[in-house]
Amino acid sequence: MNYQNWHLPLDKDKLSLNEAKHSLKKVSAQQHEIPLMIQLIENPKYKLPGITLFHGAVDLDTHDSIHIILGRGLLPMDEAFTIGFTMGSTNRVSVTEEQLFTFISKNLYPDIYKFDQQDIEVFRNATRLAFLSNCKPLDTIDFNSLSDLSLREIRKKIGLETDLLKAYYAIEKNRYPDSIASQRL
Repeated sequence: MNYQNWHLPLDKDKLSLNEAKHSLKKVSAQQHEIPLMIQLIENPKYKLPGITLFHGAVDLDTHDSIHIILGRGLLPMDEAFTIGFTMGSTNRVSVTEEQLFTFISKNLYPDIYKFDQQDIEVFRNATRLAFLSNCKPLDTIDFNSLSDLSLREIRKKIGLETDLLKAYYAIEKNRYPDSIASQRL
């Protein structure tokens, strides 16, 4: 098992978050392995006082929990969805913020982290999907306090509509037939 084929689909919802994170930790990058450019953009540790460049910034542990909760793997398209949904769940993302993030992720991220056009489309879709969702802002949830609950219980507790995700995933699967990330949804 490596990061490219790690995936826990939405229907694996009886696992606890702890169990799922244990599975993910076997293949995921450690904080020190994440390039500085990514950390500067996505990690709230680098937030300038009084300035919010991108809403929804979370630390790596929370980001990993969000991957699990959303039923996404670790490929660039999964990253695009996870980041987009996290940002969108804040209901505070402007068009300018979305455009700036897509520019950076397409042009300034290191090669294996760069988003291609399909990834950007998925990012934008996820941002809008989260805006439509009634779930709590994912950047405000203390996933560590929920770690012993099943994924199903956590999703219910935070108001994450799995039916909405499944409907979107079916569309994504149809739209990107050559994408491993989309096809395993």
